[in-house]
Amino acid sequence: MWHDILMVVIGLIIGLAIGIFVARKLMMKYIKKNPPINEEMIKALMSGMGRTPNQKQVNQMMKQMQKYM
Repeated sequence: MWHDILMVVIGLIIGLAIGIFVARKLMMKYIKKNPPINEEMIKALMSGMGRTPNQKQVNQMMKQMQKYM
């Protein structure tokens, strides 16, 4: 009886761990394929804040975004 319950709990834990790793890998692949922000969005954002962005600033922002992905 206890053996059966223990096997079910261990199976659920292993399934959960595998599911998390697979979901994370798929999400990272999706984000690399379809980045949530691009250079045009950064330029529009900076222009909306009243700044005129130059290419160096845009490149720095893109590098920071990719660092956290």
